Amino acid sequence: MYMILVIAVCITGILGNVFIGLVNCSDWVKNQKITFINFILLCLAASRVSSVMVVFIDATILELAPHFYHSYTLAKCSDIFWVITDQLSTWLATCLSIFYLFKIAHFSHPLFLWLKWRLRGVLIVFLVFSLFLLIFYFLLVEILSIWGDIYVIPKSNLALFSDTSKTFGFQKIIVFDMMYLVPFLVSLASLLLLFFSLVKCSRNLVPTSTTSEDSRTKIHKKAMKMLVFFLVLFIIHIFCILVARWLSFLFPLNRSISFVFLTLNIFPLTHSCILILGNSKLRQRAMSVLQHLKRQLQELIIFLHRVSCLH
Repeated sequence: MYMILVIAVCITGILGNVFIGLVNCSDWVKNQKITFINFILLCLAASRVSSVMVVFIDATILELAPHFYHSYTLAKCSDIFWVITDQLSTWLATCLSIFYLFKIAHFSHPLFLWLKWRLRGVLIVFLVFSLFLLIFYFLLVEILSIWGDIYVIPKSNLALFSDTSKTFGFQKIIVFDMMYLVPFLVSLASLLLLFFSLVKCSRNLVPTSTTSEDSRTKIHKKAMKMLVFFLVLFIIHIFCILVARWLSFLFPLNRSISFVFLTLNIFPLTHSCILILGNSKLRQRAMSVLQHLKRQLQELIIFLHRVSCLH
């Protein structure tokens, strides 16, 4: 039952992101060019597929062959791959928040206008900063020599896990959690600035408001909904990571922890669905795919019915 649940959750998480990736790749090939934001969506989809695959492999090994995690090398590689894919997914999703802010919000402040005119550069600098932050995290963890945490130690040798190692493990969890602070604060600031821009836009509306002004308000509200959903899912994701890491740290040999790792797929699965529903191009492509699958299913049912009637 657990493996069936693992496969179902991971397939669902992969499908939405693969769809986003395929749509952007097909447009790239068709138009012979790709916009920067679509390239970010493509990278986001790829990082989330990789993250889901890491969680799937991790959960499968923990369920079917937990003794493999007594290997220091395997635990370290698993931790590295998951941290890289999850952080990349988080920072790319945060880039979308920045993009919504500068493309939709209207402020007359010179700094805001300067950043808006250089939006592509702002996003590149933001991603480079995230890369340096990730490198700093790996260097710090390597210096502390706490790769793999407690779960790489066999049950018979748990007594060797000293108070010093526990302290290092605690420090690693704290440092890792702090890495989510910057993208969370940036996304929260984007949401608040969009709200202030919406308030400013609403105040400027008069009874004889134009259609463009009304549509601008709708765009503000739509972007804010996207950011609210993202922040809620982001908070849930951080909470699930905290629970999973603390349980792995405190109860390394408890098999029930395997179910906690599945919750790490909630963020890439749900947020991808929100991106599809919030993007008109992706939504239309998704509807056409669903209609095609519906027609194929109806044709299959009719074919099976005719075969049964012949027999």
